Amino acid sequence: MSQLALPLQLLDHAVFESFYEPGNEALLATLRSIADGQENHGCWVWGAPASGKSHLLQALCESAGDRSIYVPLGIFSSAGTAILDGLSSREIVCIDDLDEVAGEPAWESALFELCNQILDAGAQLVVAAATSPRASHFELADLKSRLTKLPVFQVHTLAEEERASALQLRARHRGLELPDETAQYLLRRSRRDMASLYALLDTLDKEALRAKRRLTIPFVGSVIANDSGHS
Repeated sequence: MSQLALPLQLLDHAVFESFYEPGNEALLATLRSIADGQENHGCWVWGAPASGKSHLLQALCESAGDRSIYVPLGIFSSAGTAILDGLSSREIVCIDDLDEVAGEPAWESALFELCNQILDAGAQLVVAAATSPRASHFELADLKSRLTKLPVFQVHTLAEEERASALQLRARHRGLELPDETAQYLLRRSRRDMASLYALLDTLDKEALRAKRRLTIPFVGSVIANDSGHS
């Protein structure tokens, strides 16, 4: 996906098919509709850290291709508001980490101008943040009013019993078989947040390919032990 002047590559695993859908059916349906050009309201996506907000915005851009652009302000906010210039030329503008710039006058003015440009162009704005729009700390009244008109979706946080299924879905997307007992072992032996679990799965994928091994408990245990020894 070409990205104007933003040097960012989407993660190859950040697609709709690798996102655990239960509890987020309405959100996934809306994002797919936006990607297909059937939805014209955009939306605000919010949720806890590592709940999958960035995954979903990148999945939307992966599905929409060059009609879209992904801008994570957590990475690019230090570059200044000029990174917003020209974004409204895309049909779908996805801004991640929106709350990173809340309360900063220059950013709020630039975002309000972008909202107006997107509206005039008939494009769609999809944003992700840690809070709902009404709980956000934006101070420019016109901007907050514009943002609160977006349909709002909270990302469902995985329950304990759903974490293993989410890991297995991600593994299958990578062409890996993650047996039930190995998934449970991972949940017992590693950090519980999904970002850490997915990062560990990335490591296991590479090591399994290198060693030509299945994800058995002994193999996974050896990788975790070796990884811990180097951390």
